[in-house]
Amino acid sequence: MGEPVQRQLPFKFFYKIGETSRIVGVEPYVLRYWETEFPFLKPKKTKTGQRLYTKKEIEMLFLIKKMLYEERFTVEGVRQKLGKMYRQASNETLTKQDILNKVKIKLKEILRMLS
Repeated sequence: MGEPVQRQLPFKFFYKIGETSRIVGVEPYVLRYWETEFPFLKPKKTKTGQRLYTKKEIEMLFLIKKMLYEERFTVEGVRQKLGKMYRQASNETLTKQDILNKVKIKLKEILRMLS
């Protein structure tokens, strides 16, 4: 995949589909197709329907491209492997959120005791 995406891209919060397709090296219709095949790939959309990709999503696109074109995974194989990774990351995030919620509750209890 070469050097990390962060070094290659100018600092922006979002990249339009045209920019993203040039960066990743696939046509825009391929990106739209991948959205239909990989449910974890969901770029934000403007009111007019323009897709906006983040650096994290662009990194995911590079990974999808590598798995499909270089490692010769099938679409289903990529979906299963990355879907599993995405679910694990989501579960870790939920766990962190649970911890934050518990900390908030404890802090509120301490504030009540001090009042």
